[in-house]
Order: sequence, then structure tokens, then C-alpha cells
Amino acid sequence: MSRLARLFAHLKEKREGALVGFVTAGDPTPDMSLHILRAMAEAGVDIIELGVPFSDPTADGPVIQRSSARALAHGMTLEKTLDLCRAMRRETDVPLVVFSYYNPILAMGGTRFYEESVRAGADAVLVVDLPPEESQELVGQWSGNQLDFIRLAAPTTPTDRMAAIARDASGFIYLVSMTGVTGSAGLDLSEVAATAARLKQVTSLPVCVGFGISQPEHVSAVCRAADGAVVGSAFERLIEENLTAGDLPERMARYARTLKAATRL
Repeated sequence: MSRLARLFAHLKEKREGALVGFVTAGDPTPDMSLHILRAMAEAGVDIIELGVPFSDPTADGPVIQRSSARALAHGMTLEKTLDLCRAMRRETDVPLVVFSYYNPILAMGGTRFYEESVRAGADAVLVVDLPPEESQELVGQWSGNQLDFIRLAAPTTPTDRMAAIARDASGFIYLVSMTGVTGSAGLDLSEVAATAARLKQVTSLPVCVGFGISQPEHVSAVCRAADGAVVGSAFERLIEENLTAGDLPERMARYARTLKAATRL
């Protein structure tokens, strides 16, 4: 059983949803990024999505765009993102998801990416701009099945399309809560619940909902409808507002603890 499968089984027994926390690797600096990741894991974040900085993050709003720019300015790459995974895996059993656009992975090469990710202790990859019809180009180069491939669905995804997406997925399904980019406002929790219910009719995989989630009440409502809540822009906004604060990891941990408390059903 994979690390992600064990986690979701454990949370189900405890009647808890998963708190999935996204941060951009290397933001605000590579050294501080590692301190932040440690603090988030210790504060109870169940799954960490580690974003690979990219120069054209078209699915992301301004907050995460700026976080990528800061990380790139400090020389962060896919290789260095995997170094962060490796450092974290020496210290924690928290599942780690490499969150990337396809270009950096394509440049590294599918075979090398798989092997390096597994060696670094990553559990899964989510490639934002690689639909199922195109992904065999990547996964066809993998030498095993030790890396889960997380797929995306959205409110606009027809149910038959959801079923097709789910057939090629593993780990969990990332359900985008709304049309738009990360950090968008206007979260409609009733629509989220309806879309999650529709998705759950066609898959037994856990469903985690992201985009627009920033408050404990959002997390609580989402975890009643799905298996977890993904918080990204709100974590990155906290980093951006405290770039030079020496206690930034502690601030991130305090925020993470309030969100984790809301996952308990």
C-alpha cells in the first residue's frame, strides 16, 4: 500500500479530512523553504504539494506567480525541488507531491524524472497541463509504479469525462473548486459538494478539493463533502506578507494548525 493510501485509510478511521498544503519550492529562499516545510509537517499538514517554480504558471493566480518568480530568482529548478523532497523524506513520513507544469519534466526526461523522484522519496506527481490523452508520453517512460499520478477534474468536467480521468489516476483526484486560477475568490461550497458527489459516483479514489480555500470554515465544509482540502495561495500569501520575518516558519505552523483542526469531522 502506498504512503498516500495508508494516510487516507488512517484519516478515514479517525473521521478526519486531509489537509493538503501547497508551497512553491525555494520560496522565499531555498534555506527558508526547508524550514517552512518542516514547520508545516510538524503542525499537522497531512500532504505537502511542493510546487516546481515555472516561468509561465498559467493555472496560477498572482500570488503563486510571484512565488515562482522569487524562487526562480534564487536559482530553484526541478532538480533542486527534488533535493528538498529528499531532505524532507529524511525527517518525515508526510506524503510529498511534486506539483509541476510539464515543461520542466520534459526537459529532464520522463525516465530520469521518475527515477529521481522515487529516489528523492516523492510519492506522487501532479502535472497541471498534461491531460490524460497526452500523458502516456510521460508515464510510458516510467520503469515502475512507485509514483502516483494525480489527475485533475473541474466543475465543468462532464461525468463521463470524470470517469475516464479517474481510470488513469492514482493517489487521489484533485477537484478544482471553480473555473479560474488559483487564489480566485467566490468559492461556492454548495457547488463544490455537488461536484464532489458527482465525482465520487465514478471513482473510489479519495477526492481533494482546491482553489479558493483559505479559511477554517472552508476546510470544514469541504471535508464534509470530500476527502481533503488543498490550501495553496493562502499559504503563499502568508509567505509573501512575511518575507523577512525570522519567525515565518512558526507563523506558517500556526496557520496550518488552525486549518488542520477544521478537518476533524
